[in-house]
Amino acid sequence: MGLVGSLLWREYPSKSGSAACLGKETMEMNQHVMPTYGRLPVSFVKGDGAYLVDAAGNKYLDALTGIAVCGLGHAHPEISQVISDQSQKLLHTSNLYDIPIQSKLAERLCKLSGMDNVFFCNSGAEANEAAIKIARLYGNQNSVKNPLILVAENSFHGRTMATLTATGSRKVQAGFEPLVSGFIRAPYNDIDAIKRIAQDNQNIVAVLLEPILGEGGIEIPSDDYLPALRTICDENDWLMMLDEVQTGNGRTGEFFAYQHFEIAPDIVTTAKGLGNGFPIGACIARGVAASIFQPGNHGSTFGGNPLACAAANAVLDIIEKDSICDHARKTGHLLVELMNAKLAGINRVKEIRGRGMMIAVELVDEAPDLVKKALAERLLINVTQGNIIRLLPPLNLAQSEAEELVNKLAKILLLTT
Repeated sequence: MGLVGSLLWREYPSKSGSAACLGKETMEMNQHVMPTYGRLPVSFVKGDGAYLVDAAGNKYLDALTGIAVCGLGHAHPEISQVISDQSQKLLHTSNLYDIPIQSKLAERLCKLSGMDNVFFCNSGAEANEAAIKIARLYGNQNSVKNPLILVAENSFHGRTMATLTATGSRKVQAGFEPLVSGFIRAPYNDIDAIKRIAQDNQNIVAVLLEPILGEGGIEIPSDDYLPALRTICDENDWLMMLDEVQTGNGRTGEFFAYQHFEIAPDIVTTAKGLGNGFPIGACIARGVAASIFQPGNHGSTFGGNPLACAAANAVLDIIEKDSICDHARKTGHLLVELMNAKLAGINRVKEIRGRGMMIAVELVDEAPDLVKKALAERLLINVTQGNIIRLLPPLNLAQSEAEELVNKLAKILLLTT
């Protein structure tokens, strides 16, 4: 098993006295998985709505949902049924042929977003790669030599070579040099900085930004930021490209976060919650951006296959019929209210902020052990930027579950103050 595996297995006993998390057999098997993740010592075997159950039978409230993926909760019966039914009909044919269920999904996404067409892929990073390629091709078609894409500090766009270069984190980039050229960086939520950059650089052809920084700590920009950015893009013939991989699919209380404002991007990318756990990504475009790609410019073997599109169509069905965006907006507001009341006396808490079901509790100090302490209390959370608790609960979280989340979090913070 090795020293690290042995220590992990023994360090976290369950309340029932057995290993709460990973047994010896599982730890030994994990030796054959590349160590690209700092995994927590727990193995989940089933889920139900807002809860996950580990191999020892312990039940956890999931306030992370696979990092904003299972927005409708775990093992949603309607989605599971659709996946089962479609798997018995057709899994994959290739994009060399017409895929009616893909066309249906594209039409629905365009209607929901106000866009014109969609390129389907398998992840958020791939969707952002497609957007980057559209911007490059747009620039070259307009005789811009060495086209540049403006990106933000503290952003996160993926871990492929182009998207990790676009990402505003040296930690993500370190060791992968030489990075991809063609990006220029600006402070987030600083329109004046973008205006100065625009004056000094004639080769910018697009901006790629998150409407709310996710990995960057749930940083919510001022309400005039995206509208002002839209104006700058129009004045300079830039493509406005929004990375809504994390903020999309109802997470902020609108289907897309830009819909809180009276604007529309030229490109919006999404993934995560679109399949509620089934891998699917989408790069959605309008206007000139929708006409850039032609046959041979881009592709994906698995992108938009019948099974993935069936799952995504089921997700959209539920979001629409159950008024999920409205519920996420109201429950997110409730969570922030409850936290402000419950955590008010904890000096360690600096700020509570959120939009919809995308919530941050910023601490005055770093919290390296908080995730493990939450795990011991059967609560799944995430800490980003060292001191920011990131909460991404199911969009359909019940009020009783919201209260449970806040009570557990308050207990953990009081124990660690």
